[in-house]
Amino acid sequence: MRYASIDLAMDETLTRAAIDVSGRPFLVWNVAFSSPKIGTFDTELVREFFQALAQNAGITLHVTNHYGANNHHIAETCFKAVARALRVALERDPRQPDAVPSTKGSLKG
Repeated sequence: MRYASIDLAMDETLTRAAIDVSGRPFLVWNVAFSSPKIGTFDTELVREFFQALAQNAGITLHVTNHYGANNHHIAETCFKAVARALRVALERDPRQPDAVPSTKGSLKG
């Protein structure tokens, strides 16, 4: 299908992930953590993971945390929202199972 977005709620947290499997890597990251660590895990590594994912997978990825108080929930909703959006974006359109989802006939940038 190529495109997908999802809002994912977990307790007090709401995060949106939007994806374009385009061959043009880009990350828009609108997520803030109130602490530099979740236990012993550096919260800055969450963004680094999604930056590497977007670059290496060749996807345009937008992640926005609308609100949340618990840093663990914020990080978890980022991962789960991106995973669910990716699943939808990578599904074949059953109406056009052999079509490339692009007007240019290619997903290369």
